[in-house]
Amino acid sequence: MANSTVRRSVNRDRRVGQESKSLPLVTRRFAAWTVEVSLIITSAVVPFGLGVYTQSQTEGTQPINSVLATAQEAIATTLALPADRRTQQIAPFTNWLWTGALVAPIVLSSWQLYLLAKTGSTLPKRWFGVRVVTAAGNPPGMRRALLREAVGAWAPLLVAYVLWHFSGAVPSLGMLVGFSLITVLGEGISARFNRYRRCWHDRLAGTYVVDANRSYAALLGNLRPATSPLIPQYTPYASRPLMPSAAMVTVVPPRTRKSPQKPYWWRWMRRNPGVALLFVTLSSMAAVLGTLVGTQVYIQTQANQRQLRQQNSQQFLALVQKLSHNAPTTIQERRKAITALGTLDDPQALQMLVDLLGQETDPLILDTIQQTIASTGLKVIPHLRRSNQSLANALDYVRYSSKPEELTLHQQRLEATQRAIANLLIIYSGNLNRVDLSRTVLGENLTDSALPFSLFLDNVNLAGIQLRGANLNQGSFRGTQWRSAGEDRRWNTTDDRIADLSDAQLKAANLTEADLSRILMHRVNLTHAILNRANLAGANLFGANLSSTQIVGANLRDVILENASLTGSDLAATDLSRANLQAARLSRANALGTQMQYTNVTASDWRGADLSGADFSHANLKNADLSDSRLSGVNFRNAQLQNTNLRNADLRQADLRGAQLIQTDMQGAIFFKSPSQEQFIQAPPEATLSAIVEGVDFADARNLDAKQLAYICTQGGRHPRCP
Repeated sequence: MANSTVRRSVNRDRRVGQESKSLPLVTRRFAAWTVEVSLIITSAVVPFGLGVYTQSQTEGTQPINSVLATAQEAIATTLALPADRRTQQIAPFTNWLWTGALVAPIVLSSWQLYLLAKTGSTLPKRWFGVRVVTAAGNPPGMRRALLREAVGAWAPLLVAYVLWHFSGAVPSLGMLVGFSLITVLGEGISARFNRYRRCWHDRLAGTYVVDANRSYAALLGNLRPATSPLIPQYTPYASRPLMPSAAMVTVVPPRTRKSPQKPYWWRWMRRNPGVALLFVTLSSMAAVLGTLVGTQVYIQTQANQRQLRQQNSQQFLALVQKLSHNAPTTIQERRKAITALGTLDDPQALQMLVDLLGQETDPLILDTIQQTIASTGLKVIPHLRRSNQSLANALDYVRYSSKPEELTLHQQRLEATQRAIANLLIIYSGNLNRVDLSRTVLGENLTDSALPFSLFLDNVNLAGIQLRGANLNQGSFRGTQWRSAGEDRRWNTTDDRIADLSDAQLKAANLTEADLSRILMHRVNLTHAILNRANLAGANLFGANLSSTQIVGANLRDVILENASLTGSDLAATDLSRANLQAARLSRANALGTQMQYTNVTASDWRGADLSGADFSHANLKNADLSDSRLSGVNFRNAQLQNTNLRNADLRQADLRGAQLIQTDMQGAIFFKSPSQEQFIQAPPEATLSAIVEGVDFADARNLDAKQLAYICTQGGRHPRCP
């Protein structure tokens, strides 16, 4: 039994020795490094991929957790990723999987680093017979391991990032990968210029990479193969002479313990006690004096601030007395008091101005308040937003009141806040990033007014503004810009200024030639709006309502219209290439000449729509409903039409070559123009307006009648019933 165990051990060591000799050390080092990196990447990619799959199968039901949100923000900022691509709502299980994708690489890297520090080999290094040691032949320890891996190994990637960031290659991730490969390979090639084949990170940490199957000793400060009989060199069992166990005992001389050496600064203080004492005394005096001066400055600063606040408070109270209704002041004095109120650096003064805006009725005083509010800047926006929301709620409450004067008063107050907000948006055009006007009411109201308010913001730069749930009905936004580059002056990076119109009301709004690219418009209401020649490329309109909307000649490339409603909308000459229209409702829509190459139209509803001349090449139309639609001249080349409903659809001049017609419902579909019954000489189908079906496989199509089969067979189509 013992002999078999020894034999297996000998065979295993023989195999290890043969494998270690089969590959050079450089090759094994590179292989071990590749496996290490692959394991770390795999530990992140696998749970992330599972999370993406889970998210695609279930609808997001909860917000992303704080850890993932912070990591997402950090990664997006570092890699200059577009801000509109960040995920906000995900499935619960996806939250756990993506959190695991963050934690797993950290845990795996820490474990491998611990093994490297204690044994000199990570698992991949152990598999390939590679070991990291110091010049004395010992494991590197935690300090050297951290210096080698955390500093030395990451330095090339840091250099690559700096080159990428300052060379104008941002935001191209391909260039970042290229720079990283060059710097990492360059750091690896640096071993060619060292006598002991040490890379830069090994020289930084004072470590050596050696063959784990050989023994080494420290000679003259450098690591060399051991030749001393006290440290025998590794030899496979097959080549070792068999010796008695007593002869295999190795004598190791005792180690001498060196006394720890005192630090240099302690030895200097022992040699120069007077200078050291003087230095300590002066340092202590400077610290005490600095503390006293700093305390005095702090006390004086606080006193000045208290005095300034007291002066502002006294001025504020004096101005409030002048502006009270019982004060015997003239209109000019009230206007001067309002102007002075705008100069105070006090939040109470801003709130007072907003309150006056909703109370005054005199046109001159209202004009003065408007000008004063505009001069205070965007810091008054939060006060205006709260006042606007409060007045809108009050107006809804008294809308059906029997007192018309009360309704008119609330209407005038609301319109005053609307005009003030609109003036600020016009004055500070292009500087509205992160200005929050969510749930404000800026649209036209249904009540009668002598001077009805209309939101007019044509050609205004609204990039970065937050209008979630805002009422912008019937507003004019012709030529407006809702997105711009951030501080880095580069497009499609994480600091882009992107507006948010999610849940906003834009009924009958005019957005002609507006730039709405990549902005967030979840569940926005754009019924009867005008979007002609607008740029909505990459915008997110998930669940939006665009019924009866005019979108003629607009750019909707890569737009997300999943679960959106476009019933009765006009999409003529619109570019919808690579858009996502999954489960969208487009019944009775007009899409003449629309470009839909590579578009996802699965499970969408096009019943009764006019798609004449549209291009659906390479589009995904699985489970789509195109019944009773006009598809004359449509390009369906290489389109996926599995389970598509084409009942009673007009397919004259449609190009079906390369389309996949699996379980496609063709009942009543029109392939050619039927000749008139009164026509004496009937022209053949190919001479009329007819569909192009040459080479198309109709074997799996459903509900084909005899006329359709006859046409398919005569025009070169394929079907089992064709002769």
